[in-house]
Amino acid sequence: MYSSLPLSGASRTQTTDLNAGARKALQDAGGVAAGRPVRLKALNSATKRAGSWTPERTANNALKAAQDDSTVAVIGEFNSGATRVSLPILSEAGIPQISPSNTYNGLTTSGAGTEPGEPDKYYPTGARTYFRLLPNDHVQAAAMATVMRDRGCTKAGLVHDGEVYGRGMNADLKATLARLGVRVVTSRKITRKAPAAVRRAGADCMAYTGVTANGAVRLFRSSALRKLKLFGSDGVAETGFVGRLPRSVDRRTTITVATLTPSDYGTPTNRDPYYALGYEAMKLIIDGLNASGGTRAGLLGWLPTVQNRQSVLGAYGFDANGDTTLRAYGVYGVQGSSLVYEGAVTAA
Repeated sequence: MYSSLPLSGASRTQTTDLNAGARKALQDAGGVAAGRPVRLKALNSATKRAGSWTPERTANNALKAAQDDSTVAVIGEFNSGATRVSLPILSEAGIPQISPSNTYNGLTTSGAGTEPGEPDKYYPTGARTYFRLLPNDHVQAAAMATVMRDRGCTKAGLVHDGEVYGRGMNADLKATLARLGVRVVTSRKITRKAPAAVRRAGADCMAYTGVTANGAVRLFRSSALRKLKLFGSDGVAETGFVGRLPRSVDRRTTITVATLTPSDYGTPTNRDPYYALGYEAMKLIIDGLNASGGTRAGLLGWLPTVQNRQSVLGAYGFDANGDTTLRAYGVYGVQGSSLVYEGAVTAA
């Protein structure tokens, strides 16, 4: 088995624990699946210079796994953008890919916020080979809308960053808020004028869907939003965002993230939540190999049948697209320069 994760840069803590969780599951299985010894080869999809995954490293990792006749599965990628690079390579080789962290809709479904040709272009043979352990962004948007309703929002101003992820989340969020009875008074792309437009529209809450780098800090710090409850998607769930907010903004900000806490997963509390996701990714593969004869083809036939699986993540299965049936999302506040877990919400 291979894992392909960014082991350098900002995600290093999460990915190191993710690999540690996978190794623990392999150790618990005695290093054996279907009566044969199994090894995990951890590949780095990042470079120190880039500080994050790169298309070249990601493609090289996928080719290495695809050209190895002994490969039965790949754990990865950590980033949805990286999976867009590796998935067609691995899928053409018939290698099952388990992502412990991707949420981008276009990897498994079409519709709002996805690009033309998605997801079919990632599956050259037409067979689905990709399965994810975290709920996709359709579910995140529903979870975010549920939190906004439950925290008293009646008139929402929505701001997105114009990118595929942000626009898709915005479209899903708008639809779910309407279904839950929360009026969307404005929806627009982020600009310097966006905060004033949200205030003029009479919003009592503002929700941003997008990433930190596209002006999120300036948006949340705007004096035009000083009386509003503020919400952000997981694109801002990082120290580069929360560490730059003043205390007056901290107490009004809520962020949704796909991961819960280690205690919710029943794993060591000194570990990152991704430890549990790495553990389950490996255990899923081992259980599948044991149940299907120990081949990649057998594993690929077994994975779509998984339903009501008992795991450290809770009971789940996969739908026809390879998406998990889990619908719980983490709700986090901001305190100082840290995200503080406030509980889980089940998407309405």
